[in-house]
Amino acid sequence: MITVVTPQKLTLSAGTFVKTLGQWKDYEILIKQRGEKANPRIKYRDGEILLMSPLPKHGLEANLIADIIKVLLDYFGKKYEAFTPMTMSLPEISGIEPDYSFYIHNWQVAVGKDRIDWDNEPSPDLVLEIDVTSYTDINDYLPYKIPEVWIYKKNQLLIYHLEIGNYVIANNSLYFPDIEMTKIVTESLELAQKDTSSVAINFLRKCFPGA
Repeated sequence: MITVVTPQKLTLSAGTFVKTLGQWKDYEILIKQRGEKANPRIKYRDGEILLMSPLPKHGLEANLIADIIKVLLDYFGKKYEAFTPMTMSLPEISGIEPDYSFYIHNWQVAVGKDRIDWDNEPSPDLVLEIDVTSYTDINDYLPYKIPEVWIYKKNQLLIYHLEIGNYVIANNSLYFPDIEMTKIVTESLELAQKDTSSVAINFLRKCFPGA
């Protein structure tokens, strides 16, 4: 498949990453051209437009890690809403599309909503992004003040907390402070590679009965 990025046609082969100069209006044109399709992912930051077409590995890792989060949220009896993918945008400033977004403390914001006003309503409490092609920059999330961001990159889970206007690496999640998340994610992905994602998640549920 040939990669084509124009206002009239938008085609990226799997695993392709494209970065180009562009303004907000160019980003809006590409978003409109993509329509309701999930691919490619499109990001805008400070005069740059980034496009990425995920590989199957991307989707597998995103779904499995998101399922891990859901198992733990269920185990601890936390209400939540989850979205995948979700376009977050602040006109002229930023446009991003995390792989998964979770409303936990602010779950009421997302209930029954078709759209969220990013200028006036709370952002998700936790987002997950899988970075296979160096598409992700943690600072992309700063305009949205998301409390916690998970980035899975090079077979490693990185957990970031927002502290005094910047993201810092953390050892554990704000929402699961007593759980060794990096260990659980690593072991679950290894089990999924040996067998299937369903086996990995079923094993995790046995470790957290009632989830």
